[in-house]
Amino acid sequence: MSTSALSQSVRQLEARLGLPLLARTSRSVALTDSGQRLLQNAGPAVDQALESLKVVTARPGEVTGRVRITVPRAAVPLILVRLLPRFIERHPKVEVEVSVDDHLVDMVTEGYDAGIRLVEAIDRDMIHVRLMGECRLVVAGAPSYLKRRGVPQKPEDLLQHECVCMRWTKSAEPWAWELERGKRNWRVPVRGPVITNDSGLMRMLGSAGVGLIYTLEPLVADEIERGLLRVVLDGYLPTVPGLFLYFPSRAQVSPAFKTFVDFARDLMGGNATSSKRRAKS
Repeated sequence: MSTSALSQSVRQLEARLGLPLLARTSRSVALTDSGQRLLQNAGPAVDQALESLKVVTARPGEVTGRVRITVPRAAVPLILVRLLPRFIERHPKVEVEVSVDDHLVDMVTEGYDAGIRLVEAIDRDMIHVRLMGECRLVVAGAPSYLKRRGVPQKPEDLLQHECVCMRWTKSAEPWAWELERGKRNWRVPVRGPVITNDSGLMRMLGSAGVGLIYTLEPLVADEIERGLLRVVLDGYLPTVPGLFLYFPSRAQVSPAFKTFVDFARDLMGGNATSSKRRAKS
């Protein structure tokens, strides 16, 4: 619908009810209390009606419905650019809603069907499906930065370097960089001129020579190949299992969501894990 047609429909509904549903100013439009109550009460019924229309118009065996997922920014280039176009081509009547947020969210409370995260961030009672293979977490810096500040030779050297720090929540400390060699592990509380929750900004600042960065190797493979970034501390870099699709073990699985999970597993070459994840030793 056009904006003008939608506005006219809402005004007709307001006239019929004798109540303002939207508070309008020259700069914004917001729901009134009456509008909010109508949305809360009628919204689920409208969604059900729309879904019924999709089911009626679907061909025999065609899957319909909606899938809501929450993903970190890293999942967009690593997973979704490959997965979503193929899934939508195969199942055009399934609507996929994607919320891109590096913060960890309460998936059930927020109403998501599933999420994508590193396995270390997934609760133990979740089912998880592998979407990518193992990869390294790398420390990398621009050649200009390494020429200016030198190349770190051991984890402790990072304390003397400028680092682009990541912080996932407002109350948390910046992410300590985890390194390992043999049976020994380090958690280095790095510091630097910038703290961000945006992994894309972190990579841009690293390539610009602002400081060292710590990220999944596939995310910076292009920058490394082009010479914009150089990996350091090669003998201390840990390997992580990669990104997983996860969802509650007791979730009510809709046909649309089951189809999405099966498609993601088959396309990305992963394996489902139906048992509870073991705690890290």
